[in-house]
Amino acid sequence: MNRIVAYACLALSMSLVGSYVALSKPLVAVFPVFLLAWLRFGIGGAAMLHWLKKPADETPMTRKTRQLVFLESFFGNFLFSVCMLFGVSMTSAVAAGVIMAALPAAVAVMSRVFLREHISPRTWGGVACAVVGIALFSLSKYEHTSLAGKGQDSNFLLDSSWVGHLLLVGAVLCEAAYAVIGKKLTGVLSPKRITALVNLWGFVLITPFGLWAAWGFNFAGVAPASWQLLLFYALAASIWTVWLWMTGLKTIDSSQAGVFTVFLPVSAAAVGVLFLDEVLNSLQLAAFGIALAGVVLATLPQRNRHASSAL
Repeated sequence: MNRIVAYACLALSMSLVGSYVALSKPLVAVFPVFLLAWLRFGIGGAAMLHWLKKPADETPMTRKTRQLVFLESFFGNFLFSVCMLFGVSMTSAVAAGVIMAALPAAVAVMSRVFLREHISPRTWGGVACAVVGIALFSLSKYEHTSLAGKGQDSNFLLDSSWVGHLLLVGAVLCEAAYAVIGKKLTGVLSPKRITALVNLWGFVLITPFGLWAAWGFNFAGVAPASWQLLLFYALAASIWTVWLWMTGLKTIDSSQAGVFTVFLPVSAAAVGVLFLDEVLNSLQLAAFGIALAGVVLATLPQRNRHASSAL
């Protein structure tokens, strides 16, 4: 695959993640978290049942491949969601944004340790720009609420913030593991098969919690607009973003792909400005400029580019 096309797939994947994260806020107000996740995997699975069938030219999966598929779903879908949702609830938005800014660096380090990928100085520079840009955006976006935690809620945040921080660090490590394991899987399975199998495991893992959340829930009281938004969320989160990410990973090193996570906050902010009447200040625009400069730095053609080590 052409590298430009692969870059476009990675950027579009993270842009879709940012857009559905921003647009799914109303869904969290309607559906319990575990029920929302269960419906997401169920709708996504129904839409790609035909992707589960083994292609004629695909070699049978080994025990190791099956283990990797399970771990991809366990870390990237199930555990990441749990750590992220509960972590954010126990700490501030500032802390969440700054901690998640470490994701490009975590992906690069894991790629070096577990995949033995060569990481050029230019890619490290791109990772650094991505981390600085995302962290700066997180700080600037919520700086006006820095005094809003006074009163009764501040005691709870103070007491549980260290647990929230640990959970968010766990979320970063889970998402980095998702990128690294995904790179290994693209060497033996097609992006469509990976997407379908990972979603199936996600559905299996979340089903007990989803059934518990569904018990007694008033489905008839959900407005048609919420069902439509749920359909978009399910298709984007379970199918489009995963398939695009795995397609890009077939060509691009995972360490370099990690830099594209900057498109998540960029697209989320764009949706906020276009549809939710939010406003960006000059510092936030500068932060995005730094983050996007990191993408350019990491992806510009290099004269002497080292090939990645074999998986």
